[in-house]
Amino acid sequence: MSVIENLPPVRGILKENENIGKRSFFGIEGYAEVLFVPEDIDDLVFFLKNLPKEVKVTVLGAMSNVLIRSGGVPGIVIMLGKWFDKVFVEDDILEVGAAVNCSKLSAAAVDNDLGGLEFLAGIPGTVGGAIRMNAGCYGADISGVLVECEGVSFSGRIKWYKNADSDFDYRTSKISSNLIVTRAWFRGVRGVNSSITRKVNEMITTRRKTQPLDQRSCGSAFKNPEGKKAWELIDAAGCRGLKNGGAMISEKHCNFIINTGNATADDIEDLGESVAKKVFDNSGIQLEWEIVRLGNRRENNETGNLYGLSGNDPLR
Repeated sequence: MSVIENLPPVRGILKENENIGKRSFFGIEGYAEVLFVPEDIDDLVFFLKNLPKEVKVTVLGAMSNVLIRSGGVPGIVIMLGKWFDKVFVEDDILEVGAAVNCSKLSAAAVDNDLGGLEFLAGIPGTVGGAIRMNAGCYGADISGVLVECEGVSFSGRIKWYKNADSDFDYRTSKISSNLIVTRAWFRGVRGVNSSITRKVNEMITTRRKTQPLDQRSCGSAFKNPEGKKAWELIDAAGCRGLKNGGAMISEKHCNFIINTGNATADDIEDLGESVAKKVFDNSGIQLEWEIVRLGNRRENNETGNLYGLSGNDPLR
């Protein structure tokens, strides 16, 4: 019997054995056992309320910081579609769907003469994942502009988190891992319109000069340890330009792992692990992955099934 035949009926898209890895910024093959793209929030709520509790759920956004492992992701992968990709502006408040790209949100703020969200132009992911990981750059992050967010729990209940409830920290939040962020409200700043466009352009120019934006990459591979910069530790360990199969540490920014054209998920992960070991051997500092690795490696997934293990965090 097909896996889908055991799932609740939906109005959105439901597909088996879908190659979601090609959608990631790495562009590397990687499969979801089942992909669900809800038509709207009611479709999402109904599906989750009627989904068997033992089925594992993984939520993905633009996949700008996600590596799908070679064995694929068992269970249900949920990706929000067009209904969640809208921005509404009233006074200094922007109401934003979780599937909206961060650069699109930044542009909407600029168009409405609202400052404070310029940094989002430098973040390639979606709003939902950005909230989950308190994404930021150039000295600003989500915690400084978010008013509150709405989400749907894995049991199908709609919940709200105010900024103070989210307990934001460096690249983390305390928003429940069993919550799919669906919508958020941000506050911009009036009266700075003359400098907004200039700031956005400066950030984009800086990214192009310092990051390998013309190559397949999922951004920073590792988080910055407290008081340190990951790229400096990687460089000091002699890893700039290091290769493994089709994966390579960028010459331009050595905290970026790039797909040179034919990399596999295992190439990427093994290279990252090798770099982390070299950094530890050189400095005594253990790097922590910022790229999220989902699913199982192929050698550990010979009999993957709907009820297998997978991650539960909504991601970029």
